[in-house]
Amino acid sequence: MDFTRRESLKFGLAGAAGIGLTTIMPFTARAAPDGYKTETGEIQVSPISHASFVMTVPGLVIYNDPVGGKALYEGQPAPQLILITHEHGDHFDPETLAAIVGADTKLVTNPSVFEKLPEDLKAKATAIANGETTTVGPVEIRAIPAYNTTEDRKKYHPQGRDNGYVLSVDGRNVYIAGDTEDIPEMRALKDIYIAFVPMNLPYTMDVTQASSAVAEFKPAFVYPYHYKGSDPQMFAEKVTEAAPETKVVQGGWYS
Repeated sequence: MDFTRRESLKFGLAGAAGIGLTTIMPFTARAAPDGYKTETGEIQVSPISHASFVMTVPGLVIYNDPVGGKALYEGQPAPQLILITHEHGDHFDPETLAAIVGADTKLVTNPSVFEKLPEDLKAKATAIANGETTTVGPVEIRAIPAYNTTEDRKKYHPQGRDNGYVLSVDGRNVYIAGDTEDIPEMRALKDIYIAFVPMNLPYTMDVTQASSAVAEFKPAFVYPYHYKGSDPQMFAEKVTEAAPETKVVQGGWYS
């Protein structure tokens, strides 16, 4: 698996200190972004908070589920594409969107969020439902189901409403799970380079579900995110035991 010098340094220092991959020290939210090689360039990932992050890819700057106000994004490149997975307030914040959207920013949302957008933002947005695709610049975006399967959790994320996304980026595939449990559509994924997987109860899934799913679809790199109240270290240990070829990256989501 290819990754940049920053990744080599991070994993190398962990080993030099006698720390395994499951105990990678998290960086702060304003550290230099992680970099991952693509066919012609690099994907850079900057965790912001909870489920929000900035990802730059060759030819495009992408914000995922930006919330929390404009100040959180100071120092970040302006968004050219904003992805919104679903309507909950920790993923969809019209005030933050209004503050960060530029003249040329495009939005891709699920249909439920699209209907809730103010008219000026709706004019910049494309709605795609589960199984549909669209393209923004050099990136193809496929909407993946995201839903709860446990009976008493189905009220949070009913099947068919919310999106995860698979982005095809310069020869690499990036999976953003959104809020979901361990669903068959996740386990069936193939050739994922970077994955972002949630794990907090009661809204998504527990550490065992998340690590089991990741061990099946085996991304090259996985970020636990949206995990407030859960143990990302335990997740890392379980993934490394079951799928040592997958590298767990601990981001500064709650710094």
